[in-house]
Amino acid sequence: MKILLAPDKFKGSLTASEVCAAMTEGILLANPSAEVVSVPMADGGEGTAEVMTQVTQGAWHTITVQNPLGHPVEAGYGISGDGKTAFIEMAQASGLRLLNASNYDPYHANTYGTGELIAHAIQQGIEHIVLGIGGSATNDAGTGMAAALGWRFLDKLGQELWPCGGNLGQIQAIIAPAKSWNGTVEVACDVTNPLVGQQGATYIYGPQKGANPADLPILDAGMKHWAEVVMGQFNVNLSDMPGAGAAGGLGGGAVLFLNGQLTEGVNLLMKHTQLAEKMAGADLVFTGEGRIDNQTLQGKLIAGITRLAQAQHIPVVALCGSLQLAPDELVNLGLASAFSIMPGPSSLEDALANASVYLKRAAFQVMRLLVKS
Repeated sequence: MKILLAPDKFKGSLTASEVCAAMTEGILLANPSAEVVSVPMADGGEGTAEVMTQVTQGAWHTITVQNPLGHPVEAGYGISGDGKTAFIEMAQASGLRLLNASNYDPYHANTYGTGELIAHAIQQGIEHIVLGIGGSATNDAGTGMAAALGWRFLDKLGQELWPCGGNLGQIQAIIAPAKSWNGTVEVACDVTNPLVGQQGATYIYGPQKGANPADLPILDAGMKHWAEVVMGQFNVNLSDMPGAGAAGGLGGGAVLFLNGQLTEGVNLLMKHTQLAEKMAGADLVFTGEGRIDNQTLQGKLIAGITRLAQAQHIPVVALCGSLQLAPDELVNLGLASAFSIMPGPSSLEDALANASVYLKRAAFQVMRLLVKS
């Protein structure tokens, strides 16, 4: 019997790899002869780069870069085992989590540190980049990232501008670097917001980065001006491009500066982990996450896994800490069944501390249903 494990992390408790380990123990306790294939997964957000690095038997690199406000910070990225692909998350260098709420600053924060990570990876000889752009603190349309890669931005007097959200409206000319990298870039982008307007980068995401209502039209006007300069100089229309507004416009910036392709994060993850190939011939798929609720319905990880499994006529069982969906919602999600691993009423502290034990027990109980007496 072949069992494929493809869980997300249990946030605050277990990494996806640790979830796989606990599930494996329970499965083998019920059926010692089972073939268990573990593929730790992520939802395309923070932590995805580490999962991809691990699954491709790669190496993690840590360097000092600039945080969103220009202060030094340690940030990491992964390179696949074959040395060809870099897995980079902008949140490592330019994420909101690197700042305190008191110093959120959409005018001055930029993505320069993300560009430093990319530059370092290119120096290692990689041919391809998978770039995750969730969790940003910035509204600079990726100009900071571009500056770290050699791009320059000039005002009407020909003076060089520091790239940041507050300066987008002053840019009159964009100067490309003398030498360019010839690799390819896939951008994990799970939103479809355009660059400008009421549904764009500034109005939708600016408030969570410190922009107050009076700031929004100012920052959006700068973004609109920037898009007009890009259109005039490069004939690339970023304004209405779906996904260009992701991560404070880094989605559009990645398209312009890196010739990146915007793709759903979970599809990238499934592609680079070769999940469909590893699933072939499985009798059952286990997935799971800390909480299965309405956000799970809006997410793409479990839906992506069930879509692959249904194509191969393989049932999918989900294990979780908290199960808050109705039966019809679980069916619509494509799950054969879902179970909370909790043995009874418990405190949050107990649930987090004993998640591994509870996962092992739950996996054992599910497998017992499949073991012939």
